[in-house]
Amino acid sequence: MRPAENRAVRDSKVGRADSGGMSLEVADGLAAVRSLAEGELVLWGNAPAFTARATLAGDARSDWLLTVRNAMPDAELVAETEGGEPLAVEPLRNAISTVKSWRVALPAGATAKLTVAPPDWQSREAFRFAALADVQEALPRVGDIYERMNKDETLRFILFSGDLTEGGSREELQEFQERLEATSRIPLYATLGNHETFSKDAEEYTALVGRGSQSFVFRDVRFSVVDSSNGTLDPGVEEQLETWLAASRNGVHIVSMHVPPQDPVGLRGGGFASRGEAAGLVGKMAREGVDLTLYGHIHSYYSFTNAGIPAFISGGGGAIPETFDGVGRHYLAVDVDAAEGLREVSLVRVD
Repeated sequence: MRPAENRAVRDSKVGRADSGGMSLEVADGLAAVRSLAEGELVLWGNAPAFTARATLAGDARSDWLLTVRNAMPDAELVAETEGGEPLAVEPLRNAISTVKSWRVALPAGATAKLTVAPPDWQSREAFRFAALADVQEALPRVGDIYERMNKDETLRFILFSGDLTEGGSREELQEFQERLEATSRIPLYATLGNHETFSKDAEEYTALVGRGSQSFVFRDVRFSVVDSSNGTLDPGVEEQLETWLAASRNGVHIVSMHVPPQDPVGLRGGGFASRGEAAGLVGKMAREGVDLTLYGHIHSYYSFTNAGIPAFISGGGGAIPETFDGVGRHYLAVDVDAAEGLREVSLVRVD
């Protein structure tokens, strides 16, 4: 009755680890812990900005190497004690733009607050991001898409609406991340798709990427991604979404998921399994003033509205396209402003 329940439970554990004399908790699970050993912590970021609390044992070492993969290219680390006293941070050079490393002095027997974010993340200036989904079996040539994105220096990050790989295996996901780091100058923040569930109900995705449902804020615009890979939302995820909707009722809010609640094309059946659930979710988002909805799953491009909310299906990452649609590989370039809301959504063809 709750096919996504196990994934929702695993989400709550993302960003937590206890090893090497450190107990770590990333706020809201916005980064996955890739490794934690004595003196060294590696995270995979899944948001432009996040904070973590690191509590060290009394006999823990004080010099630590923190590495964040999939970070904003201009991300900085601010470390401070619980009382707000700054801690020494030394940035290190890295050849990959989205891999950031710092040496930081952490006090043994105490708790430190670590904030990883670009310096402008709390401004209210307009910005642009890319929306992409459904790479699947086209993983070997996804670099073409990243290279096209790299030509647009205004793009801050990629919002990915699921189906990173064909089977969701550890090897495939690792290849996805390696190709991303090798080619893209900007990070990619994702939710999972139904293809990620093919491998142990997305256990590998949770371990390597992070949460399937989460919410973050960048430049006063809220982004919420939810796991709809079974054509439904788990009740626990829907409750979380309700809190995110309420938090941004008077602000700009963008919601992304893999399977759209409603398929805009007749009897194809590319939406939720339950029309009642789909209508209820769309109505809820409309009442709370969502500004934009982004979906994948259907390997083409559609522009329509959900109860007045601008909606886009963009499954152009390279998976087998709809026959004769003529769209090909593509992504969306989205311009948004915290004061004005959604400005423009543009289709960018890659093929």
